[in-house]
Amino acid sequence: MRTLLAAFLALLAAVLITLWVKQDNGYVLVGYGQWTIEGSLALFSLAGLALFLLMYTAIRILSRLWQMPERAANWRQKRRGQRARHALTRGLVELAEGRWKVAERHLTRYATQSETPLLNYLAAARAAQLQGEHTRRDDYLHLAHESMPSADVAVGLTQAELQLAHQQYEQALATLMHVRSLSPKHNYVLTLLKKLYENLAEWRKLEEMLPELKRRKVIGEKAYQALEIRVCGERLRQEAGDVDTLVRYWQSIPKAVRQQQAILTDYCRYMMALDAGPRVEPLIASSLQRQWSTELVTLYGQIELADPSHQLAVAEGWLKTHQEDPVLLLTLARLSLQNKLWGKGRSYLEAGIGIAPSAESYQQLGLLLERLGETDAAMQCFRAGLALEYEEPQRVLPPVGGRPALNHPVDTVKPPTLVENV
Repeated sequence: MRTLLAAFLALLAAVLITLWVKQDNGYVLVGYGQWTIEGSLALFSLAGLALFLLMYTAIRILSRLWQMPERAANWRQKRRGQRARHALTRGLVELAEGRWKVAERHLTRYATQSETPLLNYLAAARAAQLQGEHTRRDDYLHLAHESMPSADVAVGLTQAELQLAHQQYEQALATLMHVRSLSPKHNYVLTLLKKLYENLAEWRKLEEMLPELKRRKVIGEKAYQALEIRVCGERLRQEAGDVDTLVRYWQSIPKAVRQQQAILTDYCRYMMALDAGPRVEPLIASSLQRQWSTELVTLYGQIELADPSHQLAVAEGWLKTHQEDPVLLLTLARLSLQNKLWGKGRSYLEAGIGIAPSAESYQQLGLLLERLGETDAAMQCFRAGLALEYEEPQRVLPPVGGRPALNHPVDTVKPPTLVENV
């Protein structure tokens, strides 16, 4: 549309000039010394216009010739940039497809001519890492830093990631400490530090990071809770060499974590291993009132108090809501035997076996029957416990000295009515 309008205006101007010249051609006289030139005004106007166009064209040609070297250099640079971008794209695709050697070659071929050499060298470092060429990896990272010194954080994080993947934990720690000094509020630095401390089992340092991880929301709420429980559990294990140290650390743990049964179970188990079971008996009883746990019930039955009748009374209170729990019945049997209530202990053991037979229940019942002088019944319990433990069918033994083969089947004991005492 614009071209058509311009052509129309040019045609209109030509028509107007032609009409003007036709009416009056004009007269021009030019003299210089003895020379004179005369002619029509229209001719002189056309000659002047032609001369102007000729000079303009000559100047443009000379200007183009003068700029020819610079234009050639710009073209070559543009061509190199296109090759570099194409090589970077191919290298990244090959890196994603697992052709690491080819990817490294393409990524480094035109890296010096690339508009983003940092990306070329960082990707080449990953390709070298995946080939196990860690020396070349470090060289590429050094070149990446030289290509853009202001990108220290990006280079450092890439280096730390690769070092972690290669299990170079000491080098990764030094790298991350350097990056953290450059960018203290960078969340990904904290993420990599968390991963590093987990791999190194540096639970104390990871515990010191927990408030910052939570404040900066580096990980989700559920992931943070799981990490906090794990860290506290590992720290409990580290402090389990001394009762007072273990108690002090337990009291420093947040209340919400202490109420987690996994943590409480570990703490009670460590305390019992240090012969401090009576100190955790109230904790177990209180926790079981809030939430039932067979592990804590088992530990409760293994605590030895000076007055075991108190334990038995507390545990029997749980029968109201957990009468069919075989673990509770086994615990009640242990506590009954601690109180020398042989009949009650036997009743609890037989009731538990009737609900869910276990090797431990059979063993306890066998020991009790042996103590009571019922040797044959005790032997049957031991055999039944072994059969459950090893899950092997009982085999008939060959006869000895002409006597008949021994094959005493073990009958499952049905749970009798619980008695108070015998």
